[in-house]
Amino acid sequence: MSELTVVDLTRHRAGPVTSRLFADWGAVVIKIEEPTDRGDSMGGSREGFDYQNLHRNKHSLSVNLKTDEGQMILKRLVAKADIVLENFRPEVKFRLGVDYESLKTINPRIICGSISGFGQQGPCASRPAVDQIIQGVSGIMSLTGTSDTGPLRTGVAIADVSAGMNLAIAVLMALYQRERTGEGQWVTTSLLESTLAMMDFQVARWLHDGTLPQRMGNDHPTLMPTGIVKTLDGEINIAAAEDDKFSILCELLELGALYERPEYQDIHARSNNRVALMALIESVTKNHKSDDLIFWLNEKGIPCGPVYDVGQAMSNPQLDALNMKCSVTHSRLGEMLLVGQPIQLGAYPAFDVVRQPAPEHGEHTRQLLTDFLAFTPEQVDSFEKNRSISLSEKQSVRSHDEALI
Repeated sequence: MSELTVVDLTRHRAGPVTSRLFADWGAVVIKIEEPTDRGDSMGGSREGFDYQNLHRNKHSLSVNLKTDEGQMILKRLVAKADIVLENFRPEVKFRLGVDYESLKTINPRIICGSISGFGQQGPCASRPAVDQIIQGVSGIMSLTGTSDTGPLRTGVAIADVSAGMNLAIAVLMALYQRERTGEGQWVTTSLLESTLAMMDFQVARWLHDGTLPQRMGNDHPTLMPTGIVKTLDGEINIAAAEDDKFSILCELLELGALYERPEYQDIHARSNNRVALMALIESVTKNHKSDDLIFWLNEKGIPCGPVYDVGQAMSNPQLDALNMKCSVTHSRLGEMLLVGQPIQLGAYPAFDVVRQPAPEHGEHTRQLLTDFLAFTPEQVDSFEKNRSISLSEKQSVRSHDEALI
């Protein structure tokens, strides 16, 4: 993707997830930052784990889009770019001239990717939104938790991250279309649409017959037995819903011909009698160690595994084999481990997706303005004097990846 240039106007989390994907796979991502904004829009430190993980591999250009000079810089950027990403409210994007209709007059090939909370049209389009609000509005919180806990948010920013990944998919499809037509387009998604799409069959069930899915805790909504059972030294996950797997499970746990009993003889019956079924299974598993059960069941083709915390999960050697822990060196913070990309490209098996830490504020401003946009040094000095841009204390004269720019 090194031939692609992405102008990243996004803040918070969803949009930066999109631009991170493009940056990790080699695109030149130019992160636009307000000169007065020296912090992280998520509320954390630029040196913190979240900022470093979210904005690695990007270039920082500090420019005030509310000035005439800032608008001139933006237009020159758009003229040379392939993709513009934004997550402004509709009225803001039009005021700043970053709506698609304005952008395509500068560059007909431009692809504009937009993320919003509730979508670009409709009665809620202008409402403010963050991940947790969308979790509530989408209905996903009504499915998470148990009958005792009531609704719970998921433990991750599922609305933000899914929206960011969906926008990346939309942009890639637009790039493919541009190869055929030579024209760009506007592609959009929202936290609400993306969260509903993630709910998948739970939403499809209601659309089909109006049945409201219920909170099932750790049990699968329909496929039983699938859930957590206690062991002699902890707990494990099992999934043996299919008839053949359930019969093997019964034999391994010496539960007799449980699978022949009417209340357990098929998936529907097992789901309807889930509480009694899981209690019978647990009456055996609680007498055996987790590792032993996982080995026995996996050997017979029954999905089964531990319930790890994040530390245990990241210590799993399988994640090393999948390159999900990536090392990068920061000039002040030293070596850091960041989360890898969940994508493997067979044509680039040794591609290093994390190559540089998140940039300092405005770190690449001078370099981008002079080397990429062909402004003179005198013009850059004038921009700074007029407070249309900001130059960081750490201005790279020639960065190690200058060839990308």
